[in-house]
Amino acid sequence: MGRLFIESISSTMVYKCKCCRVDLTSSGQIIDKNFQSKSGKAYLFNKVVNITLGSCEDRSFVTGLHTVSDIHCSSCHQLLGWKYVSEGLCGQSEIQRREVHS
Repeated sequence: MGRLFIESISSTMVYKCKCCRVDLTSSGQIIDKNFQSKSGKAYLFNKVVNITLGSCEDRSFVTGLHTVSDIHCSSCHQLLGWKYVSEGLCGQSEIQRREVHS
């Protein structure tokens, strides 16, 4: 395995991994605080750092079928949530939004 590079965030309000406390995002990146996931309340963020991506898959949500990819902490590998992927073409698509569970 290669060297792990961790990005630090300079902000007054930083969201961190609850397991290893590595920086993930800042309050300025919040899109929606009233987002619900099957495990409870969740926040929707625009940009998240220090994550690794899982495989793309289609999942059924209240809003319909979406292509998503799980996101994990790059330091401790804790599952954080998922990101939405546009148009369902996993290998060639752009990230629309990322979500991190609270």
